[in-house]
Amino acid sequence: MSNLDNKEKEFTQVLADITKHARRQGGTVTEDEIRDAFENLELSDAQYELIYDYLKKHNIGIGETIDSSEYLSEEESGYLSEYLEELSMIETVSDGEKEAIIISAMAGETDAQKKLAEISLSMVADVAKLYAEQGVLIEDLIGEGNIALMKAVGDLSNMEDHKECDAFLAQMVMDAMENLIEDDAAETARAQKAVKLVQEVADKAKELADELRRSCTVDELAEETGWDRAKILEAIKACGNQIEDIDYKPEKKE
Repeated sequence: MSNLDNKEKEFTQVLADITKHARRQGGTVTEDEIRDAFENLELSDAQYELIYDYLKKHNIGIGETIDSSEYLSEEESGYLSEYLEELSMIETVSDGEKEAIIISAMAGETDAQKKLAEISLSMVADVAKLYAEQGVLIEDLIGEGNIALMKAVGDLSNMEDHKECDAFLAQMVMDAMENLIEDDAAETARAQKAVKLVQEVADKAKELADELRRSCTVDELAEETGWDRAKILEAIKACGNQIEDIDYKPEKKE
């Protein structure tokens, strides 16, 4: 790997790290934090401006908090408003009552764990807004966060200080949402790769079919292009055997 490739890889990793760091501190990061993170790469001011633009487009405030709700679609805003209205019906508790609930939840009391989860639902919604515009709908983020919350309140027994509870729950929720976003991005990448493969095979099949004045077979296309049959069959399978210029009939299973 060349030095340039190494620098590009390091840049990508640092950018991902600083984005995650910003989200974990409420969706904001300072210019000093950004410059410290990229210090080893010796970037120009123009390159830093591009980084600032990237972060802002991904709902990260530079030195200030961004109103993340403005990044939501009309449908997401409607969903969030209705959801928050439902949460407003939950009975609030005082700081002292919450402390008692946390301590009881740490001791394994089921009712306390359920109550802790209930009064923490608004936190999940707040965290979800930080991850808006990342390719996953806010209702899915909230759903995943709520699942993580329910699991987390039952895993407090090893916590030494009840004051660590809020940070622990938020951490579990953030981890769940980040994993969901990463999984969604990976699935999207796989889908895009499949679409590209199908288009590539379909284009070559059409060229050969035009020459032959008939649909081509998998073997003919493989011979013409030098591709493995497996690549062509993968494309056929990916689109449900809808490449019209390839004459292919799936083998019947016994």
